[in-house]
Amino acid sequence: MARNIGSRYTAHQILGRGSAGTVWLGEGPEGPVAIKLLREDLAADQELVGRFVQERTALLGLDHPNVVGVRDLVVDGNDLALVMDLIRGTDVRTRLDRERRLAPEAAVAIAADVADGLAAAHAAGVVHRDVKPENILLDMQGPLGPGGAHPALLTDFGVAKLIDTPRRTKATRIIGTPDYLAPEIVEGLPPRAAVDIYALATVLYELLAGFTPFGGGHPGAVLRRHVTETVVPLPGIPDELWQLIVQCLAKAPASRLRASELSVRLRELLPLVAGMPPLDVDEPDAEGTEDEEAYEDPYPTAPNSAPRRGAVPLVPGAQHDSANRDTHTSMRVPGPDELAGGPLGTARAPRSSGAPRPGSARHRADQVRKRRLVLTTAAVALAAAVGVGGWLALSDDSGKQPPPQDTKNSAPVVP
Repeated sequence: MARNIGSRYTAHQILGRGSAGTVWLGEGPEGPVAIKLLREDLAADQELVGRFVQERTALLGLDHPNVVGVRDLVVDGNDLALVMDLIRGTDVRTRLDRERRLAPEAAVAIAADVADGLAAAHAAGVVHRDVKPENILLDMQGPLGPGGAHPALLTDFGVAKLIDTPRRTKATRIIGTPDYLAPEIVEGLPPRAAVDIYALATVLYELLAGFTPFGGGHPGAVLRRHVTETVVPLPGIPDELWQLIVQCLAKAPASRLRASELSVRLRELLPLVAGMPPLDVDEPDAEGTEDEEAYEDPYPTAPNSAPRRGAVPLVPGAQHDSANRDTHTSMRVPGPDELAGGPLGTARAPRSSGAPRPGSARHRADQVRKRRLVLTTAAVALAAAVGVGGWLALSDDSGKQPPPQDTKNSAPVVP
């Protein structure tokens, strides 16, 4: 059912839903557009509306081939909407869901396109703050690039910043998607341009491997790993590409490349990865066990559902749609004790065919089972000792055991 958005636009059909709102296929004075209609509770927030108007100039000024352009911002009654260019294609998450991982040449080409878009945004003073596969669109009508990759465009600029009002996200809360959050955000520092570089390097790792370097399990555990763990190497890619990924995943923001530098370096590496097939790497086990013991999940997985992999939505019931899916929300920043899950710089070992890798779910499960076995053995030994002591206590001085007692109605004694 069509609905009017302001006085100039009409929304005809829902393209996708996210936690921040709904994306519609719409029509404007200049033709088809995509309209991101924010949730009603966000539209009712006067502070957010004020930010919305303040950000208008910056958002409308972002004009780059690798950025989904924002044409207009609409504030009309209960409607708060971003009117954007309509991209005929899909998002990178949908492609990953279909193919699991990409050939290195296509992965590097997509990351280079996104880096170009980020360079333009950062030069204009705009930080995206939520770079992830859901926010990278592939223009299926554009020319094919290296590795057969369609042009990549970054969308949803400004949405994270708009929602991140002081009232909505206090000092103990953060905005974003846990798999792609830079360590400085987890530690409560203000987001700078370097957080986008970290997120893009995480996306590139995921395009190559089929999983994120620190993802899986409870969001609290994911955030902890960003701060405490180093990235596990990916076998089979040129060392120059791996060192580039490692540099952009550095814990210290100043150690990362700038977006313009990253774009140049990635395009220089394209000849090295040309024609390479997708990597053959083992996906880590689903996280659980100790993570679930250490963190109480406010949004538990439904019974009999598959383990959560990759990006973990922080919104209960958030749907994964085919267009402009996002999971902006607030989340408690882990305390020092929670972040002290291991020494800084401890790497998770790659999975092998023998014993489970340290830090994996299988390894932690084995450790828990061992601890439970020790406790059970101790309990049995204690029970046996109490039983022997009781037998001795009930014996008379001659060493003969007294007659058996009727225990039908007696209650068990727990040592």
